[in-house]
Amino acid sequence: MTGDSKEIEVYRNPIVRLLDVEIGYKKTEPLVKIPNLEIFPGEIVAIAGPSGVGKTTLLRTIAGLVRPISGSVEVCGAVSPSKPSKGILGYVPQRLGLIRHTSVMHNVMIGANAGHNKSLWSILPSSLAKKYASEAINSMGLSDKLREPIRRLSGGQQRRVATARTLAQRPSLIMADEFLSELDEDTMDMVLTAVTQYVRQSGAALLVVEHDVSRAKSMADRLLVIDDGRVNPFITEATAMEVKI
Repeated sequence: MTGDSKEIEVYRNPIVRLLDVEIGYKKTEPLVKIPNLEIFPGEIVAIAGPSGVGKTTLLRTIAGLVRPISGSVEVCGAVSPSKPSKGILGYVPQRLGLIRHTSVMHNVMIGANAGHNKSLWSILPSSLAKKYASEAINSMGLSDKLREPIRRLSGGQQRRVATARTLAQRPSLIMADEFLSELDEDTMDMVLTAVTQYVRQSGAALLVVEHDVSRAKSMADRLLVIDDGRVNPFITEATAMEVKI
């Protein structure tokens, strides 16, 4: 991925700011309480913890798919229940949401068009959207699968398509839920390198749920461990690169 061309909206203030937030699906039984959490441009933050403690719910709350029980959730300048402008937020969920009967290129173009078609009435994709889609597919090692239907791909290949779809969108915030699962070590390194490069060069941020704590520590600038309804921060060994805004 390259860092040129798109006028990505970069925030000098935190990209994500949570204040006195409780998340969950029942007001009487919040999953997690978060007094204060800020995520900044160019930063990679990993979330770990046992199954069922609210990791995915936290992502969905930040994405605006689940309303917080209480508190303030601000994402890219929009305060819940308002949502960020179209294309600013990218999400790679566990259930990938790919269109199985269509091609790799078609699926990735959905992300590219979300970020680059300025007109709601635009029918033909812009040349810039095509450029970013091709770059994203290439960065995921899928350039030989452009016309392959999703249903013919392995689980790991499909996960790479979903990641390419988000990179082609070129958002200010990427949220990824176990996006490295089903990948072998070499492929994992390739995917992580591409996503990290995008984050560092663009001034976007990455918030990722990762079950493997050692991998989370190695990939992230900060590790947040959710346990017993609380978020416990740990500084990782990774060194954040300076992003000039």
